Amino acid sequence: MERLAGKNAVIIGASSPDNMGQQIARRFLEEGAQVLVSGRKASALADFARAHGCLWTPCDITEADSVAMLADTTAEALGGIDIAINATGWGLLKPFLDTTHDELMAITMLQYVGPFHFYQAMLRKMMRSAGGNGGSIIQISSATATIMLEDHAAYMGTKAGTDHVIRCIANEFGCEGVRANSISPGLTDTPMTADAKTVPGLFDAFLAGYPLGRIGTSADIAAAAVFLASDECFMTGENLQVNGGLTLRRNPTKAEIETAVAQVTLPPAIRR
Repeated sequence: MERLAGKNAVIIGASSPDNMGQQIARRFLEEGAQVLVSGRKASALADFARAHGCLWTPCDITEADSVAMLADTTAEALGGIDIAINATGWGLLKPFLDTTHDELMAITMLQYVGPFHFYQAMLRKMMRSAGGNGGSIIQISSATATIMLEDHAAYMGTKAGTDHVIRCIANEFGCEGVRANSISPGLTDTPMTADAKTVPGLFDAFLAGYPLGRIGTSADIAAAAVFLASDECFMTGENLQVNGGLTLRRNPTKAEIETAVAQVTLPPAIRR
């Protein structure tokens, strides 16, 4: 069923092979949308576009001029913008007192200032008063914008801030036909977590927090994005917790993670 037939979508943060942005793009193409993928890595974008029959253009979300050009390029190439998705992110794990000024500036530009500019640029193309048709803005956030995870404050704070920006957009631009919502995955099996997955016992330490009994996938997030982008959606200003119920419980503590990893790596005779 082509639930997004006739829709034009731009997805930024889709330039790493098989990442969440690319998974969303694939699903949107299957649902009949025209798609333009964007991000910092031109060669990866070109490979994806060639393999999947969509368009691409590079963009650095931390540069306002680059974002404005992305909006212009997408609107011209696709004939308008109905769906705008920000799937960028940097999973900075750093103790609070060790997080540097430069790291704070970098993650704020990537996860707060850049998205702010991105949504400004997209709204100017989507608003009915500017000749657009309205549509759907989707922020890929994180369960950790709601629940705790140690050594993750800079990431969590910037994601939470952008979630509040999404609520502001929903409130102010509903009259322009624009819906704005966030999707919050928990720990998800993606290229960004590939290194973590190689640590024996680490993913297992998180499983107790998931009532549905498994770690999430990018396909779970893509399915939710299809709904939010479709005309079936009568929802705005919300944060969909697409994380198997994780936010009903909690992430493991740093001590619990370290214990779980140690138990796996200890010889069987001395495991507790």
